[in-house]
Amino acid sequence: MTNQSAAKRRSRLLPFALCLLPFVASCRQDMHDAPTYRPYRSSTLFPDGASARPLVTGAVARGFLREDDHLYAGKVNGQPATSFPFPITGDDLDRGQQRFNIYCSPCHGRTGEGNGMVVQRGYKQAANYHIDRLRQAPVGYLFDVITNGFGAMPDYRMQITPEDRWRVIAYIRALQLSHNTPAADVPADQMRKLNSGGVAAEPAKPEGRSGGHQ
Repeated sequence: MTNQSAAKRRSRLLPFALCLLPFVASCRQDMHDAPTYRPYRSSTLFPDGASARPLVTGAVARGFLREDDHLYAGKVNGQPATSFPFPITGDDLDRGQQRFNIYCSPCHGRTGEGNGMVVQRGYKQAANYHIDRLRQAPVGYLFDVITNGFGAMPDYRMQITPEDRWRVIAYIRALQLSHNTPAADVPADQMRKLNSGGVAAEPAKPEGRSGGHQ
């Protein structure tokens, strides 16, 4: 095709392009000025007359499809889990200690004996994690209490993620072991360190009320 023929072809298409321009511009303006509704305002667009649309049946917010009951509910076959849903590492324990000190120690104390500063200032007695009932409680029970609260203890489902709840529980288990491990179970090198530091080789049995949040 010669340059002259191409020029003639473009000249013929130009009127059609000019005719389409208003339609294209109007569509773009409609998108800029899309109709909006205030909450609960009625609408003539939908058959039920309401502007707010109901959720689709079975819809789940992104990130909340929590089908793993072990991880998200602390249950296995409908019963409190007796194991952790993922392997606990040293980093997990460190994270659990951090979260415990932030959210749990104000009531339960840094050692888990239920004598935190809030309790010392008059709040209801918190649970002592070192009583037999809580030492023997399945980890799934502790997860449920942190998630849903118990007695005077509020729930912490919004403040602590499910994964961090498990890490807190792992740290609680470490605290319980530290208070109830027989001297015979302590490695020889660790026992020498304890003795050289003037620390009693046999941990004293914890005392304190067994009532409280849990």
